[in-house]
Amino acid sequence: MDAEHHSMHIPQHKKDEIEDIKTKIGQYSVVGLVGIHGMPSKQFQQMRSSIRDSVLIKVSKNSLITRALNECSEDVKSLENYLDHETGLVFSNDNSFKLFRLLESSKTPAPIKGGMKAPKDITVEKSPTNFPPGPIIGELQSAGIPAAIEGGKVVIRETKVVAKKGEVVSHNLAAMLARLEIFPLELGLVLRGTFEDGMLFDASKLAIDEGKISLDFTTAASQAFNLAVNSAYPTRTTIQTLLAKAASESRNLAVNAVIYESGVMDILLSKAQGHVMALAGLVSDEALDDDLKAKMGAQAAVSPVEVEPGEEKTAGKAEEEAAEEETEESVAEGLGALFG
Repeated sequence: MDAEHHSMHIPQHKKDEIEDIKTKIGQYSVVGLVGIHGMPSKQFQQMRSSIRDSVLIKVSKNSLITRALNECSEDVKSLENYLDHETGLVFSNDNSFKLFRLLESSKTPAPIKGGMKAPKDITVEKSPTNFPPGPIIGELQSAGIPAAIEGGKVVIRETKVVAKKGEVVSHNLAAMLARLEIFPLELGLVLRGTFEDGMLFDASKLAIDEGKISLDFTTAASQAFNLAVNSAYPTRTTIQTLLAKAASESRNLAVNAVIYESGVMDILLSKAQGHVMALAGLVSDEALDDDLKAKMGAQAAVSPVEVEPGEEKTAGKAEEEAAEEETEESVAEGLGALFG
């Protein structure tokens, strides 16, 4: 009775609002709650327009959102845990991860106001400015920004963190940051949580590093392939590598075990010939037949003669002495022929 009596005092437009929320929850595969606190109306309308093809945004009072959720299933009702301050509803047929990425990419930088807490470390980089010399130098310095005049221009002398995360930004610093076109804030819808296919997703679980995930998949695939090959596990992906590995290992086994097979006979014969030639080089020439001598001679002719350092001069001298002896012999033979 109390519930009925209470519902009778709800204005019709609020009942219609509740029913509209419930209808949209049933129409879309994903419903989420976003924070809209402190977002200017102009930026909000621009953002709503930019993503309207993928996301429907509905702003309503928290009390009406709570009532609509309570009249839905128990799973959807759990979304009310994300109701806080100014809240909006988002509806989409994209999955929760795409919705999160879309809302994050639609955020725009904005200047910070005096009295607000820095959302992150605010850094002013060392660089020249467009300001002409004048009172601006004192204003920058009073805001904690190291400024000076160089070459007739105002410059930031060094890179400096002018406000750490969580610190209150002074009005003077906020004004100087705006003039330097440093915008520490990001204006946009802050997704708190979504409900999809019977599951509740906290926004912290939706913020994934796509590059890392892709690298993890690649690494996992590579490790799985190596494991399958090393454990000889045949699959459509590994069978070609396994067959090539098996063929190579069987060939090596046949060669080392001297198994006479057509696939390795050329290797075995070449290996045997090498052993024969090595052995022939260890025995005297008298123990070799003519065929081996000829092969040893051919091998020696092909092999380059190595001259030890310091012997080059000796070899050259020997050639000169041989030439001189040859000349002397020729002269002797000529005289002998002349005198009979």
